[in-house]
Amino acid sequence: METGEIYFVTSTIHKWQHLLKDDAFKNIIIQSLNWLSCKNEMDVFAFVLMPNHMHLIIRPFINTPKENPYTSLLKYTAHQFKNKLTAEKADYLRCFLAKAKNKDYCFWQRDSLAIQLFTPFFAFQKLNYIHLNPLGEKWNFVSDPSDYIYSSASFYERNSSPYPFLMDLREEF
Repeated sequence: METGEIYFVTSTIHKWQHLLKDDAFKNIIIQSLNWLSCKNEMDVFAFVLMPNHMHLIIRPFINTPKENPYTSLLKYTAHQFKNKLTAEKADYLRCFLAKAKNKDYCFWQRDSLAIQLFTPFFAFQKLNYIHLNPLGEKWNFVSDPSDYIYSSASFYERNSSPYPFLMDLREEF
């Protein structure tokens, strides 16, 4: 990812497991997004957290030779997931055992998708996709996107959100 550019990103929980069904794990992601935003490492324009994946629209500002803010988000949340499972659901932790030399557990699949949003049409298409995710036939969590708490939809539709880190994508295009 290039610094200063806006991206649509998708990350999936390892083997599509429903780790994020538990709101405590979604809250770990929310806290991390807030921290990265407060540290001016990335802007967060939109998000949705689903039971086995997440979609975000972000703009990273800092790239170190080692990693970008999105990579930091994935690493930090994985570490927090491991701590939480170790303390509360040790049996479930085994589902995330990794067959890798550099780590014992894998919480995020390695094939995260990052697409740069070049045009307003494409950006708002992805924004709508994110917000409609909880209404999908597979999930059917809510009938109105704004009612799904783990999403930025209420920020855009009702000008209301419990997430102070959100930036308005409409102001970028």
